[in-house]
Amino acid sequence: RCSNLDGSHWFPPCSSIRRTHEESRMIIGIVNADFEPIIPVSVCDFDGKFYTQDAIVDTGFNGWLSLPPSLIAQLNLRWKRRGRAILGDGSECIFNVYEAVVVWDGVLLTIPVDEADSEPLVGMSLMEGYQLMVQVVEDGRVELSKVDVG
Repeated sequence: RCSNLDGSHWFPPCSSIRRTHEESRMIIGIVNADFEPIIPVSVCDFDGKFYTQDAIVDTGFNGWLSLPPSLIAQLNLRWKRRGRAILGDGSECIFNVYEAVVVWDGVLLTIPVDEADSEPLVGMSLMEGYQLMVQVVEDGRVELSKVDVG
């Protein structure tokens, strides 16, 4: 899934994307053949170009975003610290945490990115304040929309 990093999906420099609160829109994705909800995530590289990467929506992951080491290296993300997690089997995992700028619902966010030897994952911290709706059929629709709490 990282093959689109050849530059064919780059967007303007990070600072050129802005959106007001009123212009917020829905994040749309699709359910794949393995019944995984997939959404696109745009990540800014060290040179200020955005690359769009498909990521699995993982409601069991309470972090923000995880990316594989090869993609983190290609984007030249800035290392911040080490992280620690307890996995489902009770084992402990130590991992690197990086910092990235992403486009989330049209807004630039600086978030922590966990390094993981897996497909890219979007976690619950990134989805905070959003409603997730999934049509659990192959090619079903995935929708993330901002929750109105006012």
